[in-house]
Amino acid sequence: MSKKKRVVFFFIDMIMVGVLVLIDRYTKMLAVEHLKGSKPYKLIPDVFEFRYLENRGAAFGMLQDQRELFIAVGAVFLLVILYFLIRVPCTKKYHALRICMVMIAAGAIGNLYDRITLNYVIDFLYFVYIDFPIFNVADIYVTVSAALLVVLFIFIYKDEDLDMKKANKVKIHSSMVELPESSGEEDDPDEL
Repeated sequence: MSKKKRVVFFFIDMIMVGVLVLIDRYTKMLAVEHLKGSKPYKLIPDVFEFRYLENRGAAFGMLQDQRELFIAVGAVFLLVILYFLIRVPCTKKYHALRICMVMIAAGAIGNLYDRITLNYVIDFLYFVYIDFPIFNVADIYVTVSAALLVVLFIFIYKDEDLDMKKANKVKIHSSMVELPESSGEEDDPDEL
């Protein structure tokens, strides 16, 4: 696989991460502008509403005020994803995997940005009906892509597909190898 093709794919991945992070940032900006200090906006009464929350913990409010831990874990996680995006083959078979990694990276960056600049994450989406914890667009990226990864690993990818060293090797199909023509008769092993 050519180095140029890898660079192009990586560049496209980074553009997609950037666009997704901008969408997350924009929705959080709208939440601050329209929801902070206001009553929740009921989009579907008793089902779904926009409600502003400053989350200083992890998912579902766990590990409150552990900013340094979240930043360190987030940075390591992003480095792993970056390494993976550089190594994953640029073939159709791996497009879904690349998209999942891009979405997870965008979600991690979106929430990491909040933690670094604000010391909390802005959440604003709330399913009242099931009393699901308040979340944001970055959380959607991570959750949807994680669920999709589970499906991909169960139904699509085999263990050998995820061995990046083997997956990146050029495979030569037997039709690409020139074999000597046979006379139609089998060679007699005794005629040596």
